[in-house]
This record gives sequence, C-alpha cells and structure tokens, in this order.
Amino acid sequence: MEDTKTTTEETAAETKAAAPATTAKKKKGAKVKVTKGKVYVQSTYNNTIVTITDIAGNVISWGSAGLVGFKGSKKSTPYAAQKTMEDTIQRVKDRGLQEVDVLVKGIGSGRESAVRALQSSGLIVLSIKDQTPIPHGGVRPKKVRRV
Repeated sequence: MEDTKTTTEETAAETKAAAPATTAKKKKGAKVKVTKGKVYVQSTYNNTIVTITDIAGNVISWGSAGLVGFKGSKKSTPYAAQKTMEDTIQRVKDRGLQEVDVLVKGIGSGRESAVRALQSSGLIVLSIKDQTPIPHGGVRPKKVRRV
C-alpha cells in the first residue's frame, strides 16, 4: 500500500519538475527578408494610416499620424501623412524592401503627400492604384405616398 503512494508521489513530483521546462518562452525568429511588397495608404478626414505588407498580405509594418506624434486636427494634414510614410518606411528598410505596389484608399488631404514621400524614399514604385469605394445605384427609394 505504501509502495503505490510513493510511486504516485514520485510521478507527480516528476511532472511538476518537467512542466516548467516545457513551457519555456520561445525566442523570436530572425526577421524575414522581403524584397517586394504592397503599401496601403488609408487617408480619411481625421487620420492617415499606412500599412506595409508582403505580397501574400502579411503585415510587415504599419504607422499612423497619431503614432508619429500628431494630435487632434493636425493628424489630417498633408505634412502628418508625409511624416507617417517616412517613419513607416524607415522601420521597414532593414527588411530589404525594394519594390512596392501602392494602393490608396480614402478622400483625405494626406493621399498625395504620402505617395510623394514614398517615391522620394528610394523605393521603386511599380504601380499606384486608387481603391476608394464609390457608391453606385444608391439606396432604394421610398415607396410612393398614397393619399
């Protein structure tokens, strides 16, 4: 009877000792080199958001005017969009990014300045595409009023 208690106690002690070894923290792998990617620029009346992805669509880096340090109505300016693009590209330069496709969405004032900052950064711009949603057809009209 005592033998069974000691064996169960020993196995319990072994599993407790083995548990911390299996839950060790994983180290982050080396940053993957990406030579070609996509740059998404979303420009609204209130902010400009830049997202850089690889060809598959996995996000490499992103930035916004608020992240750069602009607050309030300053976030929607062309200067804030330019600084946002420069900051985001600076963080992605060490990944080996060389060629990009640009996809612009929105009607804010930072659209043009963000694309100009991208072109002056030294990256090769392969294409620029506007993805701003355009309403078509409109909503269903009201039914005819009967008096």
